[in-house]
Amino acid sequence: MDSITQIVLGAACGEVVLGKKIGNRALLFGAIGGTIPDLDVFVGKIIYNSEIDSMAFHRGFMHSFLFAILGAFVFGFFAFWLYNRGKRFGMTTQKDWVWLFFASIFTHPILDSFTAYGTQLFAPFSNYRVAFNNISVADPIYTLPFLVLLIVVMFFKRTSTKRRLFLKLGLGVSSLYMMLTLVNKCYVNGVYKKALEDEKIDYLRFQTQPTILNNFLWYGIAETETAYFVGFYSILDTKSTISRWHKLPKNHNLISDNIKDLETLAWFSGGYYNLSETADSKTYLFKDLRYPLMDEEDPNSTIFKFTITKSGDRWEAAPFYAPNVNRSSLNSFWARLKGI
Repeated sequence: MDSITQIVLGAACGEVVLGKKIGNRALLFGAIGGTIPDLDVFVGKIIYNSEIDSMAFHRGFMHSFLFAILGAFVFGFFAFWLYNRGKRFGMTTQKDWVWLFFASIFTHPILDSFTAYGTQLFAPFSNYRVAFNNISVADPIYTLPFLVLLIVVMFFKRTSTKRRLFLKLGLGVSSLYMMLTLVNKCYVNGVYKKALEDEKIDYLRFQTQPTILNNFLWYGIAETETAYFVGFYSILDTKSTISRWHKLPKNHNLISDNIKDLETLAWFSGGYYNLSETADSKTYLFKDLRYPLMDEEDPNSTIFKFTITKSGDRWEAAPFYAPNVNRSSLNSFWARLKGI
């Protein structure tokens, strides 16, 4: 999920493990631990010269169970060495710090796996990307109550029972909301499956996910042999069906040479992508269709898209297009979220 949410969850983990011993400093170190896995964005750019390879590296090994274990010992030993000196000598143990960093690093990829991006929890043994698709990468209903309750925690003494109470409330409220999103996911999947059957769309597979910043408006995509069908459904809709399907051609056959890079992009997108030609014969627009259209009326308004260009014997990806968000698109989004 977004960095703020990961900092909040990491801080809460730090408080659980060491809050009684070192107070608010536990929140700080936990927040640091919760940020570490996402440093793979910078590590990938250092290791790889290819934008495609560095993009594939994100949410890879540094988001795995193995990294959480190894990182817990490395960062735990270093933090203990750094902290356990002077007046603070003997306040904590090495085991405390290992557990703090294990909890804060381990929960980061677990939380990420609930989003649509995909997280390689089992790397390097498997490149399978876990994605439950039940919550947006940024959801204020999950994050803000958690953040507020954690801020309240900071104002109580480290041994206060009220401090522990507000910590438990933060963890409890966020966990309950996450469970609610899973219930929504199951319900929405049923709506999409029935709608596909009613429309007699001969699909190979389909998936659903919530749109950005909420868990009310959902986006679904179904794959057929030659195309994708995408549609929106709001939990606030008066009818449990998809009011309109949009057909998007795959165009996977536009690129036939050096398909290794394209295979990486296909794996990255879970196979839900299409290609479009541009004015340059060596450049194509790659659209990751796991993510919703910004404008229902515009099939090219996919949130996550970028150009790929032939460079020597490889394909190179340019930075992805920032979505064109304006008042009109926001109004349309809000109107659709409220239901029809």
